[in-house]
Amino acid sequence: MSTKIAIVTGANSGMGLATTIELARQGYRVIMACRSEKRGQQALEEALRQSGSTAIELMLCDLGSLESIRHFAQSFRERYDTLDVLVNNAGVVMLKRQETSDGFEQGIGINHLGHFLLTLLLIEPLKAAEQGRIVNVSSGAYKAGKIHFEDPHLNKGYNPIKSYAQSKLANVLFTRVLARKLADTRITVNCLHPGAVGTSIGVDRNTGFGTRIMALVGKLPFFLSPEDGAQTAIYLATSPEVAGVTGRYFYQQKDQELKVHALDTATAERFWTWSEEQVVLRPEEKL
Repeated sequence: MSTKIAIVTGANSGMGLATTIELARQGYRVIMACRSEKRGQQALEEALRQSGSTAIELMLCDLGSLESIRHFAQSFRERYDTLDVLVNNAGVVMLKRQETSDGFEQGIGINHLGHFLLTLLLIEPLKAAEQGRIVNVSSGAYKAGKIHFEDPHLNKGYNPIKSYAQSKLANVLFTRVLARKLADTRITVNCLHPGAVGTSIGVDRNTGFGTRIMALVGKLPFFLSPEDGAQTAIYLATSPEVAGVTGRYFYQQKDQELKVHALDTATAERFWTWSEEQVVLRPEEKL
């Protein structure tokens, strides 16, 4: 039996690192998709040490750059024919509005559009797996979210809650439409709320500002550890209990009913088309 292969985005810290370590412990070959080579290498050493596995590797991928995502996907496909698990974990919350290298507002750009493109570029190796699984880390913040079609990149009236909630609703809508489009394949797609986790999500990607603040927040008693926060993602990635489940939203390893606005098919389809246009999806890459 060949070793199963998993990709975890944002694998250099927090839930991404915890997910990497646990998947490696379970015998997966794990590719850590990280933006920073320095932080990625440090996390790789930690993951190898904690997991006891030698089957973990680092591949650079900046989800804030369409060019970087395309390079990563091409490099992966040149080296591997199959992909069993894709955990779209990376996420940001920006206190002030910032843009990706492609001019996207970072919340929607990294949390959704980057993962949207990455996932679609990896569909073929996922199809080639015995049972490919896509796991999207969303958040209960989707409940406060709205897709601001009139200003999706929040050029006017930006605030971090508005940005984050929109991007987490985007994760849910993406999950539902993708599951429908892949209904005739062996690939499942699910999303989850990890709970309130003390991670580095509020840290500025460029300056590191907020690192000490988030470290203190993570020590508060009502925050989950990254290991606890990662449990539902690991469950969706590995458990035989959800082998045939797709298009669902989970919390604490249990299927949850979505709020009405997240079930709006017309909004989800419109948003999918908008996403295709934003990442300049090529005809052969569309589902």
